[in-house]
Amino acid sequence: MVTWPGRLPAGVVVDLDDTAYPQASYLAGAARAVGRAAARAGLHGAAVARALRVELRAGSDRGGTIDRALAACGVPPARIVELVPELVAAFTAYRPRRLPTYPGVRAALAALRVRYPLACLTDGNPAIQRAKLAATGLADAFDAVVITDELGGRAARKPDPRGLRHAAELLGVPAGELVVLGDRPGKDVAVARAVGARAIRVTTGEYGHLPDDPPATLVLPDLPAAVALLCPGSAL
Repeated sequence: MVTWPGRLPAGVVVDLDDTAYPQASYLAGAARAVGRAAARAGLHGAAVARALRVELRAGSDRGGTIDRALAACGVPPARIVELVPELVAAFTAYRPRRLPTYPGVRAALAALRVRYPLACLTDGNPAIQRAKLAATGLADAFDAVVITDELGGRAARKPDPRGLRHAAELLGVPAGELVVLGDRPGKDVAVARAVGARAIRVTTGEYGHLPDDPPATLVLPDLPAAVALLCPGSAL
């Protein structure tokens, strides 16, 4: 039986993408938005959307996904250079109406918030990340939301510790007494280790196959599985 090692934390910080909801659902909608923009530009929009989904499944953090999708559709290089700014704008302007959360996430966050001060720590374009929170219905699930790009652009993204330290300040607890719940070892686990905090890695989403490096305090299948450890006696 898995048990929490040592004393319980003073606060909990939760990642958003692929921890609370499947980011693939957002990316699929964004790819459709790019396809619609491509169709307005005279291309086969559905084909562009399909090619972009393939590229995103191969790694959503890689740059140049739209460029490669257009190339896969046979668009000449000069035309790609012309179209990319417009299609990138369509991608970043996409705002989902609804996004599904992973099963049990809403109840898990509610249970954690009863026991602990609770923050969300997420990387990305602030307007996009806030739209994701609204679409998942989780905008009000936390005591604080920290979007790292608001603290210093891409340079402030995890594993840079600025965001986690700011979350600790907002929650009123020492950063080293937090536990971070997230799916990416190189971001969520690494940022916890950077401030001396503990981390629970969940194996949901795009990065679930990655090795546990750096190692987390515990590895669990999903966010709700953490509640039994962090909230002893919880009915969840």
